[in-house]
Amino acid sequence: MKLWGVVGWKNTGKTGLMERLVTEFSGRGLRVSTLKHAHHSFDIDHAGKDSHRHRVAGATEVLLASRNRWALMHELRDESEPALDELLTKLTPVDLVLIEGYKRDRHPKVEAHRGAVKSPLIALEDRTVKAIASDSSATAEGRPTFDLNDTVAIADFIARELDL
Repeated sequence: MKLWGVVGWKNTGKTGLMERLVTEFSGRGLRVSTLKHAHHSFDIDHAGKDSHRHRVAGATEVLLASRNRWALMHELRDESEPALDELLTKLTPVDLVLIEGYKRDRHPKVEAHRGAVKSPLIALEDRTVKAIASDSSATAEGRPTFDLNDTVAIADFIARELDL
């Protein structure tokens, strides 16, 4: 599977860019999956639901299935957070995996950047950031800068880089 990341500081447009890239690449006939890192605790089920009751009772994994989708929840309990490489083995093979977050990992990335956020460019310290998608004139030597909303140009760049 080919991997490409979208990184950036909070409120820089990462999720919007991810969503548009999934739409663009899927529209080109590619099978795309995503992996999103959350810095905070999250839950996909809720108190009172059967699956939640199973987890609270001590189940290590709860697989929730219907005719429309299935979701596997794995409780880490006292285990450490799995590395990106380990998580990727959980995915069904596809043409492209887009990864939101995991900015310290070594896969190629595009950095989402908004001038109003006033955060430093990650690209200045990280050569795995291969391009910048910005609403300002942000640049990093030797790497292209795209308009944050020019999804087609960003997707074309990623496709060329990954030989898709």
